[in-house]
Amino acid sequence: MTDYVIPPYTLPVVPVEGRAGVFPVRRIWCVGQNYAAHAREMGSNPERSEPFFFSKPGDAVVPGGGLLPFPVSTSDLHHEVELVAAIGREGENIPVEKALSHIYGYAVGLDMTRRDLQAAAKKAGRPWSLAKGFDQSCPISSIVPASVCGHPEGGAITLSVNGESRQKGDLVEMIWSVAEIISCLSRFVALAPGDLIMTGTPSGVGPVRRGDVLHATCAGVGELNVTYTA
Repeated sequence: MTDYVIPPYTLPVVPVEGRAGVFPVRRIWCVGQNYAAHAREMGSNPERSEPFFFSKPGDAVVPGGGLLPFPVSTSDLHHEVELVAAIGREGENIPVEKALSHIYGYAVGLDMTRRDLQAAAKKAGRPWSLAKGFDQSCPISSIVPASVCGHPEGGAITLSVNGESRQKGDLVEMIWSVAEIISCLSRFVALAPGDLIMTGTPSGVGPVRRGDVLHATCAGVGELNVTYTA
């Protein structure tokens, strides 16, 4: 038995739809600006250049969403709804044609962003980890095994705030497919079981206020509800 000098942290996990077991979370990788319309609204050129990545800590996940405290140190919190791929098999330099075999399942998640912190960091040429990787910044639905839902290639992905539609896109609009994302990322890091990959958000990102109710959906994968405390 390992003798820890401090109490070990609790391993973050996400429920699996229809299964008694849970999915242990290792790392969270995120793809930036993977929908052309979103790239434009963020002031970028949506040419099909190589994707870029950033990360969130594994314990940023909030399984099932629910009631969340409004994040500290921000006056401009933004929502970003995304398809999430859960990795079930390790791999490096994964060929595109074999990439989907490394996926255990899929979920719908929110890449919550402290946009004011991100803007300040960008302006100063500094990393924007604190804008993306803060506590409870990744609410996520239950994971649906790929053996159940297949590998989504199209379908609506949406987000509403207080019943008003904010984001509405289709998975076919992704600049880089899920397989291409996995292949590219695996050239930089060794992917391992427990990794989550957030695959980008459609246009329509916007502010979230205290008391707002968010409803996210991804066709064939699931839905997620989050309410921020007033």
